[in-house]
Amino acid sequence: MRIGFEIHVQLRTESKLFCTCSTRYWEAGPNTHVCPVCLGLPGAKPLPVNEEAVKKALMVALALGMEVKDEVVFLRKHYFYPDLPSGYQRTSTPIAVNGRLGKVRIREIHIEEDPGRYELRSGLVDFNRSGVTLVEIVTEPDMESIEEAEEFLETLHQLLTYLDIVLNPSVVFRVDANISLEGGERVEVKNINSIEGVKRALKYEVLRQKRLLAMGKKVERETRHWDEARGVTVSLRTKETEEDYRYMPDPDIPPLKVTGEMVEEVRRSLPELPWERERRYVETFSIDPSTAHALIKEKELADFFEEHVQEISPKFWADFLSDRLRGELNYRGIRFSDVKDKKDGIFLVARAWHDGRITKEVAVELLRDLLDGKVEDVERAIQEAAAGVDEEKVVEEVLRDLPEVVEDYRKGKKNALNRLVGEVMKRTRGRANARRVKEILLRRLGG
Repeated sequence: MRIGFEIHVQLRTESKLFCTCSTRYWEAGPNTHVCPVCLGLPGAKPLPVNEEAVKKALMVALALGMEVKDEVVFLRKHYFYPDLPSGYQRTSTPIAVNGRLGKVRIREIHIEEDPGRYELRSGLVDFNRSGVTLVEIVTEPDMESIEEAEEFLETLHQLLTYLDIVLNPSVVFRVDANISLEGGERVEVKNINSIEGVKRALKYEVLRQKRLLAMGKKVERETRHWDEARGVTVSLRTKETEEDYRYMPDPDIPPLKVTGEMVEEVRRSLPELPWERERRYVETFSIDPSTAHALIKEKELADFFEEHVQEISPKFWADFLSDRLRGELNYRGIRFSDVKDKKDGIFLVARAWHDGRITKEVAVELLRDLLDGKVEDVERAIQEAAAGVDEEKVVEEVLRDLPEVVEDYRKGKKNALNRLVGEVMKRTRGRANARRVKEILLRRLGG
C-alpha cells in the first residue's frame, strides 16, 4: 500500500489572493463577497500577489524544514468545472521543496486560488470562496497504512494550529488522497474535509481495489469523489496528466521574487512549534516525555497548562491535564477547545485536590459534573466537599448494617476490610479520607 496526499489549507488573510474582496466567505450570503477578478470576468486584471499570503505560506515551508525558492511563477491551470468561471485556476510553481514531517517527505508546496463552491445535487454555485488563498502541501507516497496516514494528518493539523494561519477553524484542510495497491494504478480521491473522512475514504478505497484485484480486474488510474453521506467513492473522470491541464505562465502576473530578507523576517516570526514546546516542558518542568507529548497535542490545552504552571506543582498539573482531564474528554468524544469556557472551574478542582482540600474521588466526581454541566458554582461545591464528613459516624453505620462482612473479617478474610472501606467511601460519595477510614475500622474491629 502506498498513500500520498495533496493537502489544501486556506490561509487567513483579510483579502483574497488577487483582489480586495473579503475572505470571510462563510459569514455572508451567496455571491456577495465577489468582484470581476474573483468571478473571472473577461478583461478583469488581478492585483499583485497578496504579500500576507506569501508570508504565511513561507511559515508553513519553514516549519516543515523546506528549501525556499527565490522566484515563483504563477501559471494558469486549465480545466472546466462550474465553480471555475474563467476556465483556469491560478497556481504557482513550488514556493518551497524538500521538507519532512515525521517519516513523511514533503515534496513541495504551492500557492493557488480557491475555486468557488459547487453544490453537486442542486447545481448551484457560490463564488464567495473563489480567490481565497490556498497553500497546497504535496507529500511523497511514504505512508504504508491507513494508521500512518491518520497519524501524519493529526501531526500536520497540530502544526497548522500552532502556526495560527488557518482561515476557517472549522475546516483546517481539504485533502486529496492518492492510494495504490501492488498490481494496480494510482487512484486519487478528491475533496475530503476531515481526518475521519480520510480514514473512511481510504478504508473504502482499499476494499474496492482489493476486490477488483482479487477478481483479476485492473485498477484503473482515475479520479474519484468521496461521497460523505453514502460512505463510498464515486468515479469522476479518468486521471488527467499535466499536459491535460495545458499549464501556461499567467501573462497578468509578474514572477514573484522571494528575498532572503523576507525569509528571515518570516523565520523570526515563527511561534514555538509543537516539538519545541514538548522538549521545553521536559527540560524546564521535569515532566515525563509521554506526558509532555500528550499535553502539546492540543495547543489550547498546552496554553492552559502554562497559564497556571506557576501556581501548582508542574508535574501534578501536567498529569491532571494529560491523564485525568484528557481521559474524561476522550470518553465524551470532545476536545479541550469544546470546554475551554469551563477552564477556571477545572483549575479550581485540580488545585483543591493538589492542596488536599478534597480527595481524588471527589475531584474526579466534580470534574465529571463540571464537564457535564451539572455544577455551576465550583468553588461552593469544593467548599461543601472540603467541609468533610463525620467518618466515625459513617463507619459505625456501616459496621451496624453489614454484620456478615464484619464476621468475615473476624474469621480471617482480610479482603472484607476493603469491602468495608469501599462501603464508607460509597456512602460519603468519596469525600471521606480512605486512609483515616481504614484506621478507624481497624480500631473498631480490634486490629
